[in-house]
Amino acid sequence: MTTHAPRAAQGAQSVTLPATLDEAVAALAAAPAAAPVAPAAVPVAGGTDLMSSVNAGLLRPAALVGLGRINEIRGWQYQDGHGLLGAGLTHARMGRPDFAALIPALAAAARAAGPPQIRNAGTLGGNIASAAPTGDSLPVLAALEAVLIIAGPGGARREIPVSHLLAGMEMLAPGELIGYVRVPLLHAPQVFLKATGRTGPGRATASVALVLDPARRGVRCAVGAIAPMPLRPLEAEQWVAGLIDWDGERGLVPEALTAFGEYVAAACVPDHPPAEDGTAQPLPPAVLHLRRTVAALARRALGRALS
Repeated sequence: MTTHAPRAAQGAQSVTLPATLDEAVAALAAAPAAAPVAPAAVPVAGGTDLMSSVNAGLLRPAALVGLGRINEIRGWQYQDGHGLLGAGLTHARMGRPDFAALIPALAAAARAAGPPQIRNAGTLGGNIASAAPTGDSLPVLAALEAVLIIAGPGGARREIPVSHLLAGMEMLAPGELIGYVRVPLLHAPQVFLKATGRTGPGRATASVALVLDPARRGVRCAVGAIAPMPLRPLEAEQWVAGLIDWDGERGLVPEALTAFGEYVAAACVPDHPPAEDGTAQPLPPAVLHLRRTVAALARRALGRALS
């Protein structure tokens, strides 16, 4: 929780600082809504997205529940071949070498999340709950097929795939919080790349996360920032996985890498449907540039993973 959160949240009636995940859930459930435009209670960790909405007048919560003192969700641990990541992990913490050795693509996304002040405050759970299309961790979590562990009232816990939450298939109920994120430890190359509209840290115009899964002889890829949720080009994944010699060098010729990039780009930035007379409708220059960007990112990501 940022030290400025209570002051910046004009109109907030109370600020609660629970010490455990269950206390935070109870505080969320106990706060009544002040008005239709004022949600009952809003959890705040880093506040990088929440406070922007508050300061812009888009949100006036009746209460804030600060998550910064909940130590149980600020670290990570091993669990049956998976990493159990606390939702309170900051981008700065995920960018450190020890975490990068565990989940390289997520560490790379964390390091690319913005300037130091954003990385020091922003959290993994906040990135997921905000579900902003440009969230750098989201395509990585989609490619890793991460699972969310949701904390509910009365100590209840339930699990949902992160892709379900991002697609709106399963939503958080009132009084629920993202407690942990479980991701498989693949012990194989992982890559995260993104393109921005400027030099240096910035919001992604397109991003690609790619992970190899040798145990399942699979390639998993997710494209972010170009749609409301990360996109999985499943046919492209299956096609290129069938070309890789999983028992040998795992290398691909440049033509195959190029074809993969174009396959991914065509799946995620498709052509317009033909006109009524059957003639092809060309893509606008901006969309064509976006498709080329996605193709280049996917090609480079796969090349680096296989090198």
